[in-house]
Amino acid sequence: MNTWTARLENPLSARLRDPATTGAFGILLGAFAAFLAIPPIEARTVTWPILFGIVAAALGIWTVTRGRRRLGWGAVAAGLLGIGLGILATRSSTGNLESAFDATLVAQTLGFSTPLVFGAIGGMFSERSGVVNIGLEGMMLMGAFWGVYGADKGGSWAVGLLVAMGVGGLLALVYAFFAIHLRADQIVGGTAVNFLAVGITGYFFIELYNNNPIHNGVSLLPNVHVPGLPVNPDNPHGFVDFLGQAVGDLSILTWAGLALVILAYVVLFKTPIGLRIRACGEHPRAADTVGINVYVIRYGCVILSGMLAALGGIYLSEGPQGNGTFIFNMTNGRGFIALAAMIFGNWRPAGAAAAALLFGFSSALALKLQVYSQSAGTLFQILPYVLTLIAVAGVIGRTVAPAADGKPYAKQ
Repeated sequence: MNTWTARLENPLSARLRDPATTGAFGILLGAFAAFLAIPPIEARTVTWPILFGIVAAALGIWTVTRGRRRLGWGAVAAGLLGIGLGILATRSSTGNLESAFDATLVAQTLGFSTPLVFGAIGGMFSERSGVVNIGLEGMMLMGAFWGVYGADKGGSWAVGLLVAMGVGGLLALVYAFFAIHLRADQIVGGTAVNFLAVGITGYFFIELYNNNPIHNGVSLLPNVHVPGLPVNPDNPHGFVDFLGQAVGDLSILTWAGLALVILAYVVLFKTPIGLRIRACGEHPRAADTVGINVYVIRYGCVILSGMLAALGGIYLSEGPQGNGTFIFNMTNGRGFIALAAMIFGNWRPAGAAAAALLFGFSSALALKLQVYSQSAGTLFQILPYVLTLIAVAGVIGRTVAPAADGKPYAKQ
């Protein structure tokens, strides 16, 4: 008996029995229940989706009984949704399934997620230092226009990147001056920045291009080909071919965004500068007392957030989706969705990236569902905005912002 008790009380067992772990695992199993019935697995029986969905729901109920009600009910909902989607998928024709859920869905998900990842990580740095940056939308829009303009006039996509980052950082500096030094309301200031960006980009688009499409031949962001992975195999068959079509030829900024998530985690949680940033966002007075310049840290983080948001913007105009074009207000709310992804991820890099991938997946799937119904695909396009409302409302789970987030600091 003592031996079994000791085994149950070891750290690994305790971790596995933790309600947070069981709830998260239940949500994953619910998603996997639906995934079983679509390519590349494509089980044509309802048994497996139902089985995995029931286990997910059971884990959710167990989590609810341990006090984690929101996470537990989320797992129950994921299990039931997985069962329903799995049954629907098994009743769909194989041709439609392979058309909707092919390798390009993965590539499109990563593509739609790329600007959100840059915006969310940028917003995270700003808010971890204590400044709410509602102006990410405007900074992203500035990056989209001035990035393609720089690539057009400079003759290189690298010039476009530098111009976009410079303009995004400059607009962020203007916002930082009002938010940090003048201690203006950060929500109002960020909203003003968004309107300012719409006006600036609209005016200069008319002034420089006469409101006409940007001519062909603009240097575009290059794609990175992964060695050994076939990008367009003649007869796609097997996991290697699937992987090649999914990730074998992605934009350089998509890979940079994935690397940014890791780098942001290391900087924020494993380095002295990250500790200083978090100290300024949690208790700026204490940080100032030990010699940390709160103003410098906050200025630097806000400027960095503007530069990263601008990189997300140039992806929209210079990446595979934009293909060297600019459209008035082309960000279309992505800066706000990036903020929601940051909140969804609880101000942590991995969580923000996961939320951005979820939003990107919903956008990509909306395009694919048109194979079933044009109206269904159009209706599904509202999902990112519904998920945004859910994230901001805290329905998925309790999110805790940095203690001094949005609070101006006055040095005494």
